[in-house]
Amino acid sequence: MQRDIAALEEMDRPDADPLMLERTYAQFPLVNRCVSGWRSVYLGLVRPALPRNRTATVLDIGCGGGDIALALLRWARADGLSLKVTGIDPDPRAHDFASRAAAAAGFGPAELEFRRAASAELVAEGQVFDVVISNHVLHHLDPPALSGVLADSQVLARSLAIHSDIRRRRSALLLFGLAALPLAGTSFIRRDGLTSIRRSFTRDELARVLPRGWHAHAAGLYRNLAIWHGEPPAGR
Repeated sequence: MQRDIAALEEMDRPDADPLMLERTYAQFPLVNRCVSGWRSVYLGLVRPALPRNRTATVLDIGCGGGDIALALLRWARADGLSLKVTGIDPDPRAHDFASRAAAAAGFGPAELEFRRAASAELVAEGQVFDVVISNHVLHHLDPPALSGVLADSQVLARSLAIHSDIRRRRSALLLFGLAALPLAGTSFIRRDGLTSIRRSFTRDELARVLPRGWHAHAAGLYRNLAIWHGEPPAGR
C-alpha cells in the first residue's frame, strides 16, 4: 500500500464544519488513550529525560486540542515531578479548544501554556525545552516542512525530541475502521483517522527521511517514533 500524500483530512480544511471539528477535538483524548501509546512513551522515554532539580519543560508541537499535554502533566504530577508544558499549534481553532481545555482542567500558566505558533517562531525567540514532542504531526507535513520541524526540534530540545506517529499497515485500516464505527458521523475522527493511516510512513520510509542523528523506532503494531537524543538530563 503506497502513501496517499494527496489525501486531505477534513479537520485540516479551513472551512471545516465548526461543530464537527469541536467534537473531533473532544474525542481525541479517548482515541489517543486507545491508540497513541503515550503512557508507555512517557514512562520509557520522557520521564527519564526530565531533570529532577528544577521544573522540567516540555514542548508539544502541533498540540491540537491539547490532550497529550494535559496527560503528561497529570502523569508528572502523580510522579511528584515539577513540569511545565508548552503546546503550540498555528491553527486558531485548535488553540481556542486547547486553551479552554486547560482552563477546565485547572492548570495555570505556570504549568501549562498554549500558544498559536509554529516551531520556527520559538527557535527565533531562543526558546529551549528539556523535551520536545509531537503526536500525529509528521504525516501531515510535506518534505520541506518535515525537515524544518526536525531541525527546529534539535535546536529547541536539550535532552530529547520524540515525534510519535502512525505506522501505515493495511491491517491498521481495517481495525481502526471497525473500532471507530461508533464515532462515524459524530465527528471527523473515523474519516480522518483512515486518511491519516494512508498518509503515514512505514518504519523504513520514516528512517529514510530522517536526518543524521535521528532514528526511527517501530513501537507496537502501528506506531512509529522518530527519536533524537541530546544532552542527558542534569540533576538526577
